[in-house]
Amino acid sequence: MKKEAIITLPNPKLRQKSTKVSFVTPEIKQLVDDMVAVSIDWENSRPHELSAALAAVQIDQPYKVTIIRDEFEDKDMRTFTALINPKIIKFEGKIETDYEGCLSVPGVYGLVPRHSKIRVQAMDIDGNEVRFKADGFLARLIQHEVDHTNGIVFIDHIRDQKDAFFELDEKGELKPLDYEKNIAQNSILWD
Repeated sequence: MKKEAIITLPNPKLRQKSTKVSFVTPEIKQLVDDMVAVSIDWENSRPHELSAALAAVQIDQPYKVTIIRDEFEDKDMRTFTALINPKIIKFEGKIETDYEGCLSVPGVYGLVPRHSKIRVQAMDIDGNEVRFKADGFLARLIQHEVDHTNGIVFIDHIRDQKDAFFELDEKGELKPLDYEKNIAQNSILWD
């Protein structure tokens, strides 16, 4: 599966809640493989970006399935862990604001407030229940992906904050995005 499978705003399917997975079937395992392939293909087309995670809804599959990259510091390490029916059972720590981007909101980054620590419950690829704590970037990433399974996109957290939107320049550095020109009048982000 290729990066072209990624759906982007204003596709209304990104605003719908995903369906819970009852059992890990061969089809769900194939979905996870497809998600990994899409993530890697997308990353191969981006010299300055890393595909850190993906939710099934982003490839037009309405299931509560996410994949999270195992290693964020080494772009050559391309393994992912599947979280099926991920649910945040407790928010902890303080709320911290940091940059986020999304494969379904191309070209836009934002400063998003998230909890610094969370407790998570999910199923693994073998259908076993897993519970774990996450903090820092991993906690932020999981909150972002769980939002996707609930029809929420990161820009929803910052839509009225003019100074919270950014784009990558040709060197791969974030620079402020003209809110009035690129965000406020760009109804495709909010439809």
